[in-house]
Amino acid sequence: MDDNVINVGDIIRRIKEVKGFKSDRQVADYLGVSKATVSNWTSRNSIDFPLVINKLADVDLNWLLTGRGTPAHRANHVDNDLADGEVQLLHTPRASEALNDRSVPLYDVTAAANLRTLFTNKHQFVLGQIIIPNVPSCDGAVYVSGDSMYPLLKSGDIVGYKEIHSLDNIIYGEMYLVAFDLDGDEYLTVKYVNRSEQEGSIKLVSYNQYHSPQDIPLTSITAMAIVKFSIRRNMML
Repeated sequence: MDDNVINVGDIIRRIKEVKGFKSDRQVADYLGVSKATVSNWTSRNSIDFPLVINKLADVDLNWLLTGRGTPAHRANHVDNDLADGEVQLLHTPRASEALNDRSVPLYDVTAAANLRTLFTNKHQFVLGQIIIPNVPSCDGAVYVSGDSMYPLLKSGDIVGYKEIHSLDNIIYGEMYLVAFDLDGDEYLTVKYVNRSEQEGSIKLVSYNQYHSPQDIPLTSITAMAIVKFSIRRNMML
């Protein structure tokens, strides 16, 4: 199974693990639903994400949905004129980095029209600076739109990124901002990037199970950046 596909059975198992439950009935009682509902979630591989996420607010979201990291939720908050919310680390560097409070510029990618223009003329599209504690070095941050990465990301969330200057440096399985051109139309999306069975392409994979994977030719890609953190929309003012 693709590591980036949500498996509801695994989510239920992790709920049992972190809460010490032994049965689906205990999970159902804790969430305030029937045991039949939990069984249906598992059989259909579809779950009430807002209910589960809100109920387990003390559990690390990445661990709950993917099993990566640890169950303990460690909150880092940002609070300034541009954003007020909790910072989630979505990328664990393969090499250790010095962590401290960093100022990350927030850019208006809509005004830039596309990601390549933003990277080329950054100073023209700065909305301000966000001071964020304990995050890896980033080149900037932008608002995202769409629901392809729901529930990990929601439309209106902020993501921090590090620019990719060569497609040879892609780390497969990580989340990226990807700008590409198809038939003269420009697109900007946030997706997992996996290897493609089509030569000269990459596979863009959504977290949202209702979005199908898409193979994109490397020659169509105009800009890429690896996503390193997010600020949740439901925490913003």
